[in-house]
Amino acid sequence: MLTKCKKRIILIIAAIIASMSIFCVWQNNGITTTEIDYCNAKIPHEFNGYRIVHISDLHNKKFGKNQELLLRKIRAVSPDMIVVTGDLIDRRKYELDTAIEFINGAMKIAPVYYVSGNHEAWSGDYGNITHNLLNCGVQILDDSKIELIKGEGKMEILGLSDPDFLTYDYMDGTNSSKLEEHLKGLSDDSVFQILLSHRPELFDLYANENIDLIFSGHAHGGQFRIPYVGGLVAPDQGLFPKHTSGVYRQNQSTMIVSRGLGNSIIPIRIFNRPEIMVVTLHSE
Repeated sequence: MLTKCKKRIILIIAAIIASMSIFCVWQNNGITTTEIDYCNAKIPHEFNGYRIVHISDLHNKKFGKNQELLLRKIRAVSPDMIVVTGDLIDRRKYELDTAIEFINGAMKIAPVYYVSGNHEAWSGDYGNITHNLLNCGVQILDDSKIELIKGEGKMEILGLSDPDFLTYDYMDGTNSSKLEEHLKGLSDDSVFQILLSHRPELFDLYANENIDLIFSGHAHGGQFRIPYVGGLVAPDQGLFPKHTSGVYRQNQSTMIVSRGLGNSIIPIRIFNRPEIMVVTLHSE
């Protein structure tokens, strides 16, 4: 027969386990919206106040029926454009329909611009992925750029395909030779340029080409974030990675890194809730 003391201990342990379970569910499903104001004199005044929603690393994550919990968050900020910086799918639990479900909903809110991530590169199904994205009306920017024109104002949005199209797995490292070559051909310092590229660890490369504004993901916020310290581990950056979340500046370049929405190898986030980012452009 249990004593009162033992019953109390069991109740305390059960309460701790229940609290930790609720915390983990919230950390992995409670989407947060991060808003950033970005100022640059190169931005045409016609684009002053232009709002960009940044989505990264969905990894087939589901946020309610028809992705409605995620789409509701995006609708609430009324974006002019939605940029997606790779890993819509996860090669280990490949479900393209889940990703396309989100894309279909996002296209009803604003134009969507996309670049690939390493999971698309390793999926073995990228031709089918791009076919479905194009059918939805998505603008795929792998190693290409387009002009955005508003009245008399013009800016460019560029994209780089993920370097892991040249590798087989993480053990091969990152072959950025083609990425650097493509970026040199796309960069133009005379016009305001936005770059979509999955890899934040290559910030030096982007900054060397004087790209004005870069959107990136891949790091999953460091997966486990230590308050006042930062992320614990990230792909291709290792322990205590440098670029995991928020705004980074170098020379005239600013890189904005999303913590992403889903998980891959490590299934749990801690102090690192799923994130959508909203960047508002301001001409100075």
